[in-house]
Amino acid sequence: MKPINDRVVVKPAPAEERTKGGIIIPDTAKEKPQRGEVIAVGPGKEGNKMNVKKGDMVLYGKYAGQELHHNGEDLLIMREDDILVVL
Repeated sequence: MKPINDRVVVKPAPAEERTKGGIIIPDTAKEKPQRGEVIAVGPGKEGNKMNVKKGDMVLYGKYAGQELHHNGEDLLIMREDDILVVL
């Protein structure tokens, strides 16, 4: 899978199962993860170099990206601008 322009494919980290205090979080109360691993990067748009690369761990906005199910994995396709920080 190769994204076009300034798009990035991210594999979201799994949702937390427990709180720090040990309380189990039910499925209905789990929040969508806001971090993940970059698994593919497009070439950039209009000659602008991409700042992220494959393998980077990133934080992104809560409603960023388009969800995609590919080869049994849940992925997100988003613009590089939707990524807030590289960890």
